[in-house]
Amino acid sequence: MRDALPATTIESAPALVVGARGAVIADTIGCRAIGHAEARGLLAAAPIVCHRPTVLRRLGGAEFPARDILELAAFVRPARFLVPTPAGLAALLGLPPPADLAGQARILLEAARALLAELTRLPSAARATAAAIAATMARGDWPWAPAVQAALGAGVAPGGLDVWRRLPEWQEQAGRAQAGSESVSDAEARRRLAEMLGAGAEPRPEQADYAAAVAHAFGPRAEEGHPLFVIAEAGTGVGKTLGYLAPASVWAEKNDGAVWVSTYTRNLQRQVDQELDRLFPDPIAKARRVVVRKGRENYLCLLNMEESIGAALARPRDAIALGLVARWAEATRDGDLTGGDFPAWLVELLGARATLGLADRRGECIYSACNHWSRCFIERSIRRARRADVVIANHALVMVQAALAGGLGEEPWLPTRYVFDEGHHVFDAADNAFSAHLTGRETAELRRWLIGGEGGRAGRVRGLERRIGDLIEDDEERADLDAILGAARALPAEGWQRRVAGRDAFGPTEGFLALIRRQVLARAADADRLYSLEADAEPLGEGVLAAAGALDAALARLAQPMVALARRFEKRLDDDASELETSTRIRLEAQARGLQRRSQMDSAAWRAMLAALGAATPEDFVDWFSIERHDGHEVDVGMHRHWIDPTVPFAAAVARPAHGVLVTSATLRDAGEDPVAAWTAAEALTGAVHLDDEPYRVAVPSPFDYAGQTRVLVVTDVRRDKPDEVGAAYRELFLAAGGGALGLFTAIARLRAVHERIAGPLEAAGIPLYAQHVDPMDTGTLVDIFRADETACLLGTDAVRDGVDVPGPSLRLIVFDRVPWPRPDILHKARRAAFGGARWDDRIARLKLRQAFGRLVRRADDRGVFVLLDAMLPTRLTPAFPAGVGVVRLGLKDAIATTRDFLTRPRGG
Repeated sequence: MRDALPATTIESAPALVVGARGAVIADTIGCRAIGHAEARGLLAAAPIVCHRPTVLRRLGGAEFPARDILELAAFVRPARFLVPTPAGLAALLGLPPPADLAGQARILLEAARALLAELTRLPSAARATAAAIAATMARGDWPWAPAVQAALGAGVAPGGLDVWRRLPEWQEQAGRAQAGSESVSDAEARRRLAEMLGAGAEPRPEQADYAAAVAHAFGPRAEEGHPLFVIAEAGTGVGKTLGYLAPASVWAEKNDGAVWVSTYTRNLQRQVDQELDRLFPDPIAKARRVVVRKGRENYLCLLNMEESIGAALARPRDAIALGLVARWAEATRDGDLTGGDFPAWLVELLGARATLGLADRRGECIYSACNHWSRCFIERSIRRARRADVVIANHALVMVQAALAGGLGEEPWLPTRYVFDEGHHVFDAADNAFSAHLTGRETAELRRWLIGGEGGRAGRVRGLERRIGDLIEDDEERADLDAILGAARALPAEGWQRRVAGRDAFGPTEGFLALIRRQVLARAADADRLYSLEADAEPLGEGVLAAAGALDAALARLAQPMVALARRFEKRLDDDASELETSTRIRLEAQARGLQRRSQMDSAAWRAMLAALGAATPEDFVDWFSIERHDGHEVDVGMHRHWIDPTVPFAAAVARPAHGVLVTSATLRDAGEDPVAAWTAAEALTGAVHLDDEPYRVAVPSPFDYAGQTRVLVVTDVRRDKPDEVGAAYRELFLAAGGGALGLFTAIARLRAVHERIAGPLEAAGIPLYAQHVDPMDTGTLVDIFRADETACLLGTDAVRDGVDVPGPSLRLIVFDRVPWPRPDILHKARRAAFGGARWDDRIARLKLRQAFGRLVRRADDRGVFVLLDAMLPTRLTPAFPAGVGVVRLGLKDAIATTRDFLTRPRGG
């Protein structure tokens, strides 16, 4: 029997579910179907909904005072995974899954009652804290507040947002000794893998062979600068994650050292963490041995939260977001706001400013001067990582950390053992990490970091004076600080976008950006297009060279006192070593690093770019100008510099200093080339070619029967330039599969056009459709929804293709709109010339097709169909698909029939 609830306002609240074509309202009377117009008329009654932004998008209405069930779930069960749909709520609460819109509406009512009932069962201390937070949220007119307060007990004073008072303190520990050099044998790797799999596990000889082979990366190196570098391709189904964790964990135990496992996507970072439950089933032991690490900008900053609480008096609505963040902060594993246990859908409900904006996103940390230093999530994570056996990081953090080594970085040391999973993305990750951008957004960000908030919109932005003013000890340091703040005014101030686009650019930076913008618009083929524009830097337009000289001089005036002040701080650290308090030492070290980083990396890189204008760009680089647009709106303008081969700095900064590096993926080699050339290309894409020793190569084929489990179809009679034909093809193929389909696109505009045409017909057939760039949800949330519903379909671009891991029938059909040729921009043009011309294009296209096809079969009993709606697929690209899988060219009618027949045929038939 369900727990009785106190009287609340919940009984009178209707539940509303909105589909692509219609809606359903459920209340105490029952359920009834209504149209969108009638649904819009009900919004003023504050109905119970699930994911308010999605309801708003489907109804096309304005903001309304809904009771979003997801907010209630985040309050009652903070830091708990939840797919943000009625079906996800049913799974969370153990309720029967809904079969239709009416069932979804009823689930919302059931879930509300169940969640409120949970509050009545909280222990007294937890109930008191929750009640205080709810009372605070009530001041922001939280629609759930009356029901929550009734469940928790009335008469509680507002409060509870000061979550830092209830968090444990981290403790400093002695430094870790240098790791040992014992190797990991093949037998040890195989034995550890067997332990992790457990007794009775299905034999997987390919996985054991892979684990033994990659153990080569965990031996002692013979000479400095000569790492043991392993490139390992493991076909889908081999089980490479457990395969490399086996020797990695053995090495960490034998040598009292840390292995850093780096991934490209958050999804895989989470998957690696989950797999380590096999090795560390005790959560307490795992917390000690395994750490997920990200950059500072990913974690909740308690000082930012405290300051936001103070500002909430002027913005009562913020009390709702702060209350939900406070509930989460007490329950979170590590304070990670992006990809951890903080629900991404809360950002969509509450806004980025009140959620992600609470992170240290501008490098404004005041370190030990902060009252919350000893409870800081970031500092706890850094210290735990120094003692952990396995650190699960991401490519971006690893590469930036390596680039900042030698006194500029946050870490005083670098790992000696790396595993780069999703190794096919090493090239792209290095491209992002080692590039430089002299743009309005970047330079304005430096101004904010130095000066702080200006123009009456200071907010929480802490400038250099506020961060280090109390550290200034003498007139020379004060003079340096004043010189920095004065020189920083040459950087763009608030409103720079408007001035640069007009005729009133102010100062040397805005003047330079305005001339760049003029040059791009003058040379772009279609300056009125909605998307970003770019132009070659040379030949320079009128006035650009002179403006570059003025900006270079301004940057020099800024860098000189920044370097001088950093050196003075470093000198004090040395001269006063015996007298400095620990907290002061920490702050001096951190601020010296920050000043050096900004002056020697940002400013120095920008000045090098300016110096190349009108001269010769260094042969390893390509420079260009651009205007960045989002949905037709200009958001940035500037100059860019990228390495033509970004694995050069990757090899120098990351691989060469290491002792052992494993780069692994299911798609490292290009099957369209002969074996020798394929390995050579893999070595080039992973940076191995820039090391002195030959890499150790590993290739373990997939155990799957692709010829029996899959079909590859190329549709020959759909005109890809006709949106109606393309939309009809997606609709009929998705219907033939009965859902479980992923639609991939090479352009956002075509994705949106197809979604508009097929959402209604699919809904009428009982097939939910979700889409990146249409639904107001982040990509990870969309994938979670897609994975949880075997009838759902999902439309997406490259990010979806790379981030989907959906085993089972939830993904049984992939439809690609056209051959994924690389975008012919200026950077690609330079690389195409350097890496083999048309062969470079073909290699990129084949690898993208291979990666997309690899999403289709994730376990031995999966099967699926891959359809390409592009008759122009060249035969030379078909080796992207596994050997034995025939590529059949046929008309749409036959493709639909083949898809239906193959996916509905009994197993073994």
